[in-house]
Amino acid sequence: MKRRTPHDFAGWLHDQLTARGYSLSPRGGGQARFAEAAGVSKATISRILRGEGSTDIAVLEKIGDALGVRLGTMLVEAGVITPDELGGVQRPVGHMTADEAADELGITDPTARQVLRGVIDSLKRPPGDPTAG
Repeated sequence: MKRRTPHDFAGWLHDQLTARGYSLSPRGGGQARFAEAAGVSKATISRILRGEGSTDIAVLEKIGDALGVRLGTMLVEAGVITPDELGGVQRPVGHMTADEAADELGITDPTARQVLRGVIDSLKRPPGDPTAG
């Protein structure tokens, strides 16, 4: 899968900000308000929205926090990593949690998810474990 470009990220961020009510018109003040909310300079937000290069991870983290978006998503949207690379980092082979397994299987019912957790926990116990049911 191909990496996103700075222009892709600019469009994505523009859509995120306008969806949250930030006016990005020249006199709207939205860039300055968002920059303050994110704890970054208005010049940085302006540069990103113009598609002029990528930014560092610390800035992406601040922007993500202000938007309520996870850092992994920010890294993908900014073109730092691809979605495939993110998946490999988030879920190394053989290290899936019970909740991740439920998500992958599309299990949304809370009771069914609890049953799955219980089954997985009991299977992970070593043979002869006195806590095994």
